[in-house]
Amino acid sequence: MMNLNSTIDLDFKRFLRWWRRELMFLVPEKIRQLLTDQHGWLVVSPEQGYLNLSYSLAGDSVFVATVARNEAGIAQFKALQNSNEKLGKARVLLRLGRHDGLHRELVLPLAVKENLQQVVAYELDKYTPFKAEQVYFAVKPLAEQNEPGQIKAMLILTTQELLDGLYEDLKAMGLSPLFADYEGFANDLDDDYGVYNLLPERFRQKTANTPRLIYSVLSALAGLLLLTVLVLPVALQYQTVTALAEKVKVIEKDAKKIKILQQEVDSVINETQKLLDEKRSRPMMVVMLNELSRLIKDDTWLAYLQYADGHLQIQGESPAASTLIGVLEASDLFNNARFASPVTQNTVSKLERFQITVDVTQIGGTTHEAP
Repeated sequence: MMNLNSTIDLDFKRFLRWWRRELMFLVPEKIRQLLTDQHGWLVVSPEQGYLNLSYSLAGDSVFVATVARNEAGIAQFKALQNSNEKLGKARVLLRLGRHDGLHRELVLPLAVKENLQQVVAYELDKYTPFKAEQVYFAVKPLAEQNEPGQIKAMLILTTQELLDGLYEDLKAMGLSPLFADYEGFANDLDDDYGVYNLLPERFRQKTANTPRLIYSVLSALAGLLLLTVLVLPVALQYQTVTALAEKVKVIEKDAKKIKILQQEVDSVINETQKLLDEKRSRPMMVVMLNELSRLIKDDTWLAYLQYADGHLQIQGESPAASTLIGVLEASDLFNNARFASPVTQNTVSKLERFQITVDVTQIGGTTHEAP
């Protein structure tokens, strides 16, 4: 059955990027070359003291050469650049091998979606044998079907020592990588949306604003043309409707005045009622939240809370969810606590997921002191 309460995630930025890419596909090749002086990707992959170089463009990858990570390798690469102009114009991607990093799929609460990087950094030693200050890492949300209240993400990391050394080797060759990724979970080079980057901020290349500005202008012009196509028929119809509306304007004049006055009266009544409701509910909510803070211990956390019509519903995770029923029942503020759905276990955190509904009996009573 369709869930009408589900949230529709509209990614406007992703739509604009897709639109820009489709518009650029329609632009002739010579004009596209004027918009950017970069062609394809130079993919650099380390392997046992050497660097494998390949050139990738529009999904096609061609092996270029293998150079040593020393002075002889630098000279060899300079010779390649001098004989192949496209290598000098290509964007540079450092792609770590499968032995140079690791990746792991994480299942996290949906509430941390907007702060994935910070949350994973705080608990990195829980998911990996490393601490945040030992590695460079990235977290990329996965476009998979998730359980309600959860989000799946891929954690990719490598050690700082390894990546710092590779970056210094590339700088010695005169290369400034735009991205660093991992072969086991590689970025799509033909899609600049949603890519992750293992490079720290101090190593990241500053991109030029001119191409981005040109893309924005092209998108704005296309949007203006589309808007014109949509609005012009409406404007013609509007002229017809306006001519008809003039004939009934005299009759509608008094009705509009009455309607405006009624709206003003309704607005005053609604604002007054909102102020009264807010004044009554705010102290009661403070009492209820204070009581929950007092009852629920630090090893239990809530991901969802809803109060309506004297009923409170909470969702979260706890080492022993069954004990929460007794804890809530022992309070003078709550009554008739029960599980709204079966208790399940989070396979990652080993905590029990619960959903409890409880009646609020004395919401206006005395405020309890939090310990």
